[in-house]
Amino acid sequence: MTLHLIKLSVGPDSLADLARWQNARLKEKKKKREPLLLQHVTRMTPKRAEELLNGGSIYWVIKGQVVARQKLVDLKPVKKNGKPHCAIVYQPKLILVARRRHRPFQGWRYLLAKDAPPDITDPKSAKNLPQALKSELADLGLL
Repeated sequence: MTLHLIKLSVGPDSLADLARWQNARLKEKKKKREPLLLQHVTRMTPKRAEELLNGGSIYWVIKGQVVARQKLVDLKPVKKNGKPHCAIVYQPKLILVARRRHRPFQGWRYLLAKDAPPDITDPKSAKNLPQALKSELADLGLL
């Protein structure tokens, strides 16, 4: 069974902000000739790793709405300040999902596949977005 994670994106005010931050991080990795994968380091290690890595994604909540997801690649043990942590490694491609409100929470939570918002696979489904926003999302490779 596939399982997902859901996480608040702290800092970015919008999906475009998140994409810019991640693109800047990828440019740094490219300069250093590191693998072009992103990661989020967290104190708690998910216990259901096998289910998460069986097609799972990390869903991002920005300003109270689930807005996008990224496919999970790995869960790696790391040390931060000498203490054990977990690096949640995910692919750089942001996949837009149907926006859904979500209450605030700390850390990450499991998200069952049946409860995950559907992907927005057809750019025409974004027809009600303002043109400026559609253009910006297209420039970021999100539409």
